[in-house]
Amino acid sequence: MSYVNPGGEYTRDGRYLATRITADGRDGFPVEAGRYRLVVSRACPWASRAVIVRRLLGLERALPMAVAGPTHDERSWTFDLDPGGRDPVLGIERLRDAYLARDPGYGGGVTVPAIVDVTTGKVVTNDFARITIDMSLEWAPHHRSGAPALYPPALRDEIDAVNEIVYKDVNNGVYRAGFAGSQKAYDDAQERLFARLDWLSDRLRGSRYLVGDTITEADVRLFTTLVRFDAVYHGHFKCNRRKLSEAPVLWAYARDLFQTPGFGDTVDFDHIKRHYYVVHRDINPTGIVPAGPDLSNWLEPHDRGALGGTPFGRGTPPEAVVPEEAVPAGHNPLAA
Repeated sequence: MSYVNPGGEYTRDGRYLATRITADGRDGFPVEAGRYRLVVSRACPWASRAVIVRRLLGLERALPMAVAGPTHDERSWTFDLDPGGRDPVLGIERLRDAYLARDPGYGGGVTVPAIVDVTTGKVVTNDFARITIDMSLEWAPHHRSGAPALYPPALRDEIDAVNEIVYKDVNNGVYRAGFAGSQKAYDDAQERLFARLDWLSDRLRGSRYLVGDTITEADVRLFTTLVRFDAVYHGHFKCNRRKLSEAPVLWAYARDLFQTPGFGDTVDFDHIKRHYYVVHRDINPTGIVPAGPDLSNWLEPHDRGALGGTPFGRGTPPEAVVPEEAVPAGHNPLAA
């Protein structure tokens, strides 16, 4: 499987299954507790957004989750973490099977996150940007008591604007650098990436969160890239102008979020490293997974509370992670 376009720039395939699960069921899929299964990999930053938002909003019972293994081949993500290598609810070994159940001629990307209709075994959507917004809006009747407002009406325009910038230059920017097929493509990508990281540092220097004074969808989307930066993007993707831990404002901001219930307790650094270093053989032919970095510094004090704001606003932190969804010991400094 090749990710690099020799001699050119990396372009992400933007074709997604845009069917939505909504309160009124206008696309044929009404919100219904227990009917759907959220399929993720903890290795994937796009899927990790959904894992975090689901936990923050308390949707664990309403929207059960399947966790695929950290590596895959050209065919699909697999359920190799489950007994017998088969998802116990969907009864399939590969996520690809749920895509083909929807369309036997499906030729797009078999990506996570994906939401599968358990009643039919068919994928409903893999539109990662829409999935988390709909968790906030369409799934509201199933939110826990004290759930934060991650996409409040008064801040939506600003959140959307920040998200678009962060997606182009940071979330996707690290991939544009890592999968660049020429020196020019790489130089352009890393220049845009680090200019945007500087912009974010300036924005966050006097503000605890990206938009408003509580965590929002914008913080979730930036966090999933930042938490992978030193572990994989700095070395594997050659984003090595500086480490996250060498950028004082962003590093303190990332630690603040990591230590907030619902963020760091969903992160599996072992899965993250194994995915990138093993799957991307065109840029890491040996498949060797590096031993570092040391993760203990994620628990150091961040001192961001002095900027004001509270993570959950008038809400409350989520309850402890349910045992069956806990990150394995040793894969995260919070689960040492």
